[in-house]
Amino acid sequence: MIDEARLIELAVEARKRAYCPYSNFPVGAALLAKDGRIFTGCNVENASFGLTVCAERVALLKAVSEGAREFVAIAIACGEGPCPPCGACRQVLYEFAPELLVIMTDGEGKAVRRGTLSALLPLAFGPPQPPGNR
Repeated sequence: MIDEARLIELAVEARKRAYCPYSNFPVGAALLAKDGRIFTGCNVENASFGLTVCAERVALLKAVSEGAREFVAIAIACGEGPCPPCGACRQVLYEFAPELLVIMTDGEGKAVRRGTLSALLPLAFGPPQPPGNR
């Protein structure tokens, strides 16, 4: 069972740790692994903007580096309204969890929108899927 409220709470908390002096757009994420572990991340900007890493990818990279490979849901907290993950984050998340539940919320965790990663990234390029999942 997915505790959406807990994921949202952790994403909102992670957002407070964002390093975003250039965009002033803090984002936090909380990624739920299939084994129950939760990995958080925040965006970390760089003066060379292309080297910036989004909150979603920070959470995923932390998870993978700790041995997690299967994921069920991610909560993303940002701005004044729910915002979806960027295209790069969608693609990186798709590598591990095409049917990931994506919970998008505002910076306070009040406005919530849900969708699946496959709906956010239709006809995605990714690893081979078992027959019936294509």
